[in-house]
Amino acid sequence: MRDFKRLLDTEEYGFLKEHPRLGKRIILLGVGGSYAYGTDNENSDIDFRGITLNLPSDLLGLTQFEQFEDRDTDTVIYSFNKMVRLLLDCNPNTCEILGLEKEGYLILTELGQELLDNRSLFLSKRAARSFSGYAQGQIRRLQNAIARDSMPQARKEQHILHAVQNSLEDFRSHYESFDKGSIRLYIDKAENPGFETEIFVDASYRHLPLRDYENMWGVMRSVVKSYDKIGKRGQKDDNHLNKHAMHTIRLFMMAIDILEKGEICTRRTREQELLLKIRNGGFRREDGGFAPEFYDILADYEQRLEKASKESILPEEPDMEKVEAFVEKINRKALEV
Repeated sequence: MRDFKRLLDTEEYGFLKEHPRLGKRIILLGVGGSYAYGTDNENSDIDFRGITLNLPSDLLGLTQFEQFEDRDTDTVIYSFNKMVRLLLDCNPNTCEILGLEKEGYLILTELGQELLDNRSLFLSKRAARSFSGYAQGQIRRLQNAIARDSMPQARKEQHILHAVQNSLEDFRSHYESFDKGSIRLYIDKAENPGFETEIFVDASYRHLPLRDYENMWGVMRSVVKSYDKIGKRGQKDDNHLNKHAMHTIRLFMMAIDILEKGEICTRRTREQELLLKIRNGGFRREDGGFAPEFYDILADYEQRLEKASKESILPEEPDMEKVEAFVEKINRKALEV
């Protein structure tokens, strides 16, 4: 890995020392993006991601602070309290900050190390929904950028179904079975001409507020429309499409590690060859679509994630009593900085 620490002493990154919310309040700063994943090339941008302690006025007064961004250097530093909220949801972009290799951390204070030592507090089965949701978003971007038939129709129906269920995070708990009716989505033999299979809905409602009904179907309609858009070739750079495809698989890899092992592994050394092959266009067809082999890999990881979610060693939800005790401990120390 490149020596990124030398950049911290340059004028370009002077804000890290000079900004009143940063400086000695930064407890962790690491490399992000392709350099963190091990999929970088000569064109890769340098991204830094970090965590800074909240000011006493945030904790005891009326000021509010969520994150600092420097667009010129692509640096994002989250406040500790915001980071905790994102970690509790197993947000992929923030989970990866806690899973870097040792040399990936440019700043790591005693409190930063304490956070790394306690990262398991934030891991739960929420990771399955969160990471899968992000991955499905990547797939939709691919589908909107290439021709409709780039993915077999039957496979696309599977992705639409998964995307709908992930977009409605509380779908099962609120809409599948409750005292005003029920709804079930499933795939069966198609009735629409030209389709092999399609998604069907069995729904029954009584006395359901109209706005709840409109909201539920609005989310589903939005997902279906995003998949049905026909992308025009040339609108998206091939390199960007390949990166979307690579990140889709990478997200599944990280989620499976979290669910099966309770570990955050950001750098994908073992799978580096596969990820770089995807990034370098090794699964693209001459017509701009992706080869069936790519979708086979994708289907395999989807199945593995579903299995890992069912058999996970992680709790359904984080232990909030322990999380709150840890957050209070760190914030008490933040008052002394």
